[in-house]
Amino acid sequence: MKLRVTVDDKTYEVDVEAIEPESAPPSYREHTAEPAPVRIPLGPPASPPPTPAPENEEKACRSPIAGVVVRVAAQPGQSIQTGDILLVLEAMKMETNITAPMAGKVASVKVQPGESVQRGQVLVEFE
Repeated sequence: MKLRVTVDDKTYEVDVEAIEPESAPPSYREHTAEPAPVRIPLGPPASPPPTPAPENEEKACRSPIAGVVVRVAAQPGQSIQTGDILLVLEAMKMETNITAPMAGKVASVKVQPGESVQRGQVLVEFE
């Protein structure tokens, strides 16, 4: 088979012949590899320990997303208003402000900067 090849604005006419797999040198033959052994875990994957449910669910602020705590603005004993920033989470390189769902006083902050949190995890409890 003849082919026309252009390299650096110069055209060359070349002859090409197909090689049958049996007649090709060993380095050109298709290699078949044995499948690697697969490791299967013996049990279910470990899950993070569940966050204990607060006595009154209305007095808890849960994480709307999974992410990493970047900054904690609320402190235990602090009075807050609805919409005040409690903490900042980072997920997929975007920061999300977690705000107070109600006015009140912070009873406890359950997370620290640098900590990973899961969706639905309790972040802050109110009095």
